[in-house]
Amino acid sequence: MNKDVKVIKVKNLCKKFGDFTANNNLSFEVSKGEIFGFLGANGAGKTTAIKILCGLSYPTSGEISVAGFDVYKQREQLKRNIGYMSQKFSLYEDLTVFENIRFYGGIYGLSKEVIHRKADDLLKKLDLQHARNKRISSLPLGWKQKLAFSVAIFHDPEIVFLDEPTGGVDPVTRRQFWDLIYEASREGITIFVTTHYMDEAEYCDRVSIMVDGKIEALDTPAKLKEDFNAVDMDQVFLALARTATNVE
Repeated sequence: MNKDVKVIKVKNLCKKFGDFTANNNLSFEVSKGEIFGFLGANGAGKTTAIKILCGLSYPTSGEISVAGFDVYKQREQLKRNIGYMSQKFSLYEDLTVFENIRFYGGIYGLSKEVIHRKADDLLKKLDLQHARNKRISSLPLGWKQKLAFSVAIFHDPEIVFLDEPTGGVDPVTRRQFWDLIYEASREGITIFVTTHYMDEAEYCDRVSIMVDGKIEALDTPAKLKEDFNAVDMDQVFLALARTATNVE
């Protein structure tokens, strides 16, 4: 992680839908190579914020840059420099493993030669050479997950956004998936991840916790546990939720 290089800069981000405020004055920065956890209950505003950071939605107000690009004026350049993986893994079930890799490589603008070379390296790394011509629908969930993440960073993006990437998989597969995240981070890719598994927050360099559209806490897991006199991140999250409820 390079703390001096900020690849995400967010200042006073607001997003309103009529009278409803989904994101209320969010401000934070993310460093190059950092694993940044974006936590919160359903409806807290996480997905709305991610769509803005990925160039899929405009903010109502605020100053936001991602990978050095302005989210208002440079959305297409931004999209080419990030990766994205959702809980549904973003893979086409009726295409083969290689056809998915080739398809996404083409979208990212890679040449045929580069796609074939990187595909060979990727399948060897994941020990999936035998599944090259198998349809995605025939693969176990854990394989789909690892392949989807690898495809999301196939073009060596500055940042990859992972939206609930480990939902529905067993604990062992989740741990293996985080090994891939750590490796990508060591290679300089910034990881921006949402998760509802509080134990996964422990794997992040820093975490932001949103409650009702606001960032109520942002720090390292160790510092947050110290501040809230908590033994784990579940207790931190519950304490913040109770505080927000009492304020209301």
